[in-house]
Amino acid sequence: MEFDLSYYTFLVRWGHVLSGVMWIGLLWYFNFVQIPNMPKIPDEQKPAIGKVIAPAALFWFRWAALATLVFGLWLAQLNGNLVESMMLGTESENAMHTGIGIGMWFGIIMAFNVWAVIWPNQKKALGMVEVDADTKKAAARTAMLFSRTNTMLSIPMMYCMVGAQNGAF
Repeated sequence: MEFDLSYYTFLVRWGHVLSGVMWIGLLWYFNFVQIPNMPKIPDEQKPAIGKVIAPAALFWFRWAALATLVFGLWLAQLNGNLVESMMLGTESENAMHTGIGIGMWFGIIMAFNVWAVIWPNQKKALGMVEVDADTKKAAARTAMLFSRTNTMLSIPMMYCMVGAQNGAF
């Protein structure tokens, strides 16, 4: 059987979509379900969220973010448009490269936020890293604000990605 680059590219795209669904799904879960409903949870039940559910969800969240980024960059390389898309189509004047590139840059910013801001602050907020009460409260707020930022960035990011693949640009 001969190596089929199109099937290999499909598998990388599938990995990108699968990990992206997990990443954005968890992002939206945190921002549309968990955070708004935390005040409704009785205090005696909150440790289950902070000690069991949130750490597990954050594990999958951060690794799905990295996998989405890696698969996405790999896919762009396989499609032969990594550099041109990263340059927003400025050389080729190809609108699809511009659309994919904008989506890629949003995804890169979002993945950076996950690993460099959200995760380090969540470790403090959840007590995985020992800090004083004021630092813990500030870390929780910072993680929440960057998570909300990522939620807002996810909308135009997905629009650009899907639009570029479907001839909207």
